[in-house]
Amino acid sequence: MRTLLWLLAACLLSACTSTPIPPADPAMAWVDLETQTGKLVMAERLDNKRQADGRYFQVTPGSHELMVRFDFEVFVGGMGMFSDPQERLCYVTVDYDNFQPGQRYRLQARSLGFNAYARLYDATGKVVAEERLVNCLP
Repeated sequence: MRTLLWLLAACLLSACTSTPIPPADPAMAWVDLETQTGKLVMAERLDNKRQADGRYFQVTPGSHELMVRFDFEVFVGGMGMFSDPQERLCYVTVDYDNFQPGQRYRLQARSLGFNAYARLYDATGKVVAEERLVNCLP
């Protein structure tokens, strides 16, 4: 009986947190977010307005400022010894002037040491913009 209650509770909680991503609007551009070196990259602000859903950006054609939150780990050590990883939180801003309707873009955040970087790719894989501003917390 207890197992059944735990299973029911887990199902209810997962239903609350797994909101499906809406379909892409063909009149707007869609920006997917990805990282291969970090733990988390989330949409934070679009044109200085907080995003309700941090999983993607959907933008009108033209020029926009995208800000993402990027979390990654760094290893700090002294005398050749590594310690446990420390969390690093950065806010990375990317500007792009030519978003096209119906196009998909990919914003990839990455880390190298203590530094965070981002690139915006178009649908063909071409880099169309790089980070303009990076603000990190320890």
